[in-house]
Amino acid sequence: MKVKILRCSSLPVNFLQSLSTSASLFMAAPRSLVVDIGGARPSDKSEEMNAAESPTGKSFKADRFPLSKWEFAAALGVFLVFSTGLLCIYLTMPAAEYEMLKLPRTLADLRLLKDHLATYAGEYPAKFILGYCSTYIFMQTFMIPGTIFMSLLAGALFGVVRGLFLVVFNATAGASSCYFLSKLIGRPIINWLWPEKLRYFQAEITKRREKLLNYMLFLRVTPTLPNLFINLASPIVDIPFHIFFLATVIGLIPASYITVRAGLALGDLKSVKDLYDFKTLAVLFLIGSVLLFPTLLKKKRIYE
Repeated sequence: MKVKILRCSSLPVNFLQSLSTSASLFMAAPRSLVVDIGGARPSDKSEEMNAAESPTGKSFKADRFPLSKWEFAAALGVFLVFSTGLLCIYLTMPAAEYEMLKLPRTLADLRLLKDHLATYAGEYPAKFILGYCSTYIFMQTFMIPGTIFMSLLAGALFGVVRGLFLVVFNATAGASSCYFLSKLIGRPIINWLWPEKLRYFQAEITKRREKLLNYMLFLRVTPTLPNLFINLASPIVDIPFHIFFLATVIGLIPASYITVRAGLALGDLKSVKDLYDFKTLAVLFLIGSVLLFPTLLKKKRIYE
């Protein structure tokens, strides 16, 4: 008999070196340690059958990098294309204090950046919006933390209406790019990082296939599953892109509105956690429950 003990280690992946500081994305990679305590050893054939029954249909060794050299080359190529475009925008900007242009990691950094960019955004609105959108989509595509600060910045600089439009547009564009990137190389990565969560997600999608848009809207509106996981896992579990796209555009509006509106009072915000207090989460889950109601109603009719 064998007992598998899971532990996690951090795998740093550097994705961004564009604005003056680099941003690191840390992903927890599960690894397994097998300890023999006696008893019968299951046969290799039975292990293969269990692996075949998995929704993902594949299993990966935890001590092996999940991408082949060709998959890694494809991911690197996409990364370089995005990086080159971002660098070109950065270099063609008018006279600016480049040392102040960095990705904010705290609210204090964000307030300094907002004060520095307010005049620049007013004088060169087109170039500023182009740079802002490129940075946001880049971060969303390559799963770089910090997009919530970019959403707050949009509210602080553009107000609620224009800021909300920018955030929803960029978040949807970045999520779509992440969807197609995951379709290309995502299966080994997500099997490596979140095998249990992926099996659960696959089972839920299978049960709600006929009302899939409602379920995806529920996931986007509520914090039930992280948006990062949804972006990566959706193509793996065969969610059609048009459903993914519609659920992203519509489902991100409530949370984006909360974040953009908070950007108007950036000076009064003490912590990012203050954005989603109990009352706010209750409202989001109420909206999500309304969106999920048609799937629950259909399930009730089936049982009857």
